[in-house]
Parts: sequence; C-alpha cells; structure tokens
Amino acid sequence: MDTSQLLKGVLDLAVLAVLDQQDGYGYEVVRALRTAGLDEVGDASVYGTLRRLYGAGLLTSYVVPSEEGPNRKYYAINEPGRERLRETTERWRRFATTMEGLVATR
Repeated sequence: MDTSQLLKGVLDLAVLAVLDQQDGYGYEVVRALRTAGLDEVGDASVYGTLRRLYGAGLLTSYVVPSEEGPNRKYYAINEPGRERLRETTERWRRFATTMEGLVATR
C-alpha cells in the first residue's frame, strides 16, 4: 500500500500532535514527523498543511529572527487547534481499532 495515500488522511492530526508538544517552524515540523517514523512525508505537504491549519484558525504564528538565514515563522497550536486535536485523536483511535479488528483475523 502506498504510504503517501495514508498520510493524506492523517497529516492534519500528525502536524497538530507535533505542535501540541512544542511550537515549530515548517522544516522543524517536517523533521519531527520523519523522526517519528513518517519518512515519506513531503516538505510541500507539511507546509501546505501548516498554512491550511493556520487559515482555519487552529494555529497561531510568530516570527523569530534566525542567525542562519531569513527569519523563521513559527507555528503554535491554540485552543481551537487543541479541540480539533482531541476530536481527531478520538476518531483516529476508533478507526484504528476497527481496522485492527478487520486485519487481525488475517
């Protein structure tokens, strides 16, 4: 199965979960996802997800000067984002339990 197709369905959840641990700029979020085992996550997908979540009012942002180049835009999860994270986590757990039940008999 193509992992990239699975990622599309859960990338919002994964990004919110990373930012619930600590604020981060785009590439930092990409690295955290890859370190967690989502090796196939694409930079563009994560950046697009961050912009979409921000546009939906689930994240805030702020700019931090960087000693290594241009300023970095950091994202932080806000209360509506935490609520979405709670809701999506519950849906994920129900879905994962259902799928585990389906494939456990194989």
